[in-house]
Amino acid sequence: MNLAELLSVARGDRPAGLALRNARLINVISGEIYPTDIIIDGARIVALGPGYAADREIDLHGRYVAPGLIDAHVHIESSLCTPPEFARAVMPHGVTTVMTDPHEIANVLGLEGIRFMLERAKYGPLNIFVMASSCVPATHMETSGATLEAEDLQGLLNNEWVPGLAEVMNYPGVVYGDEGMLDKLALFKERVLDGHCPGLTGKALNAYVAAGIQSEHECTTVAEALEKLRLGMTIFIREGTTTRNLKPLLPLVTALNHHHICFCTDDRIPASLLDEGSIDHLVRTAIQSGLDPIMALRMGTVNTARHFRLPDRGVIAPGKRADLIVFSDLHNLQVEMTFRDGVLVAENGHMVVERQPLRQIDLRSTMNIRLDGLDLRIPARGDTIRVIGYIRDQVVTAHLTAPAKIVQGEAVADPERDLLKIAVVERHRASGSVGKGFIQGFGLKRGAIAGTVAHDHHNLIVIGADDASMMTAIRAVVDLRGGVVAVDGAQVLAALPLPVAGLMSEAPIAAVRRDYDAVMAAARSLGCSVLDPLMDMSFMGLEVIPALKLTDVGLVDVEQFKPVDLFV
Repeated sequence: MNLAELLSVARGDRPAGLALRNARLINVISGEIYPTDIIIDGARIVALGPGYAADREIDLHGRYVAPGLIDAHVHIESSLCTPPEFARAVMPHGVTTVMTDPHEIANVLGLEGIRFMLERAKYGPLNIFVMASSCVPATHMETSGATLEAEDLQGLLNNEWVPGLAEVMNYPGVVYGDEGMLDKLALFKERVLDGHCPGLTGKALNAYVAAGIQSEHECTTVAEALEKLRLGMTIFIREGTTTRNLKPLLPLVTALNHHHICFCTDDRIPASLLDEGSIDHLVRTAIQSGLDPIMALRMGTVNTARHFRLPDRGVIAPGKRADLIVFSDLHNLQVEMTFRDGVLVAENGHMVVERQPLRQIDLRSTMNIRLDGLDLRIPARGDTIRVIGYIRDQVVTAHLTAPAKIVQGEAVADPERDLLKIAVVERHRASGSVGKGFIQGFGLKRGAIAGTVAHDHHNLIVIGADDASMMTAIRAVVDLRGGVVAVDGAQVLAALPLPVAGLMSEAPIAAVRRDYDAVMAAARSLGCSVLDPLMDMSFMGLEVIPALKLTDVGLVDVEQFKPVDLFV
């Protein structure tokens, strides 16, 4: 629809395509809630108010209408599904736009992976904006499947669906002026620059913000978030599957500062998306925790649209995109209808538009591991070892030390002390590189769990109570061409194949959820005490989140930003 046609409808000269009658509009600009009609023609809202004719009418009987929800930062890969199935999970929950960082698949496949995500996002019901992955690899202390320099990202600048540079997690590189990092910031200096600097404070934080970084989603305390907010950063309050930061950070939010705060999910597995929801879960929880409903809805809509310079969404007003949600209870947000571009796409928890056929896209192999010669043994070189300390509901870990259990000259797992062995096996280049260490907090009594989802390098990661089970798990994952498994000795108890880069499946999300849940149940049968052992395991190799992590290079002391020896 061109502007002249839109104006003719707005003037009342011709009927609109759709009228939502008797709506109770939540106006996130004026802060009011009031009755009105919402007039839509094509993909746009053309008018608010009575007296307009329309070819089609829906009587909402006084139900609330708010802008479609916007996720400020999400890794679609963490849903274990490609964009079409991810869309079918989140749109019944009222999400109409997401800002995704595809750095998971980019770390495996580089630009080929980013282009895959852009292609799979095309023509679907969900608005998917793809940020340019800034840190591939995340640091020099890992082996990833690709390297992306500024010149590699140049071609993404002309894509209207790429609004800026994704989370800049190499914050030491920014603070200390790494040339390659500064080249990327310069390339995207007129765009949105999203941040990632957990725990950064003082002079180093000033330097990071001075480089042009505009947001942060890694805050875990009010004090940390307030320091960053005071320096001009937009704060994305995150509530993922593992990273539960919403309730701890809600005391930050006030009537004076909430315009500079958004909501994001970051990483959510299928069960979390299907059962809890997405941004609707954050809005609902915030309201039920005492936050003003209009403030909560602003943080899930217009604030995010403004941060990403998307003036045509996040607001219900003439000329804006007709991305809307309808619900009945302001204090218990349960989305009943989702409209995207004026089309009803989901109703009462289900998509009402058909799946589109997927174009065949052949990706290169991402499982390159030489099993012959793979050795998980750890010769003892001392009596005391460094141990990754798992912390529930967080991706940060503790840096512990413990006496090693030594058997016949080797340091081995000790399930009685919940001291398990962990290994990261490089899978991109068949280099044979293996990082080995120990972890406490997972609770396995026997067997092993393994997978190719291991942020951000996504090498094969395995945690086990004995080496034989760990080798069974590794072989099973290789046979799947990527995925997650739980094993007991020589027996594979449950498995989920993830053939798309070892990260995602093209199967319906309900089927992916079923198999994922089966692997988690098998892990629990082995004694694992972690709520979501597979998701939590995937973050134990993320060497940009403190304090101690493991990559194929070995143990990394994140606070010192350097590899450290396993033995003290």
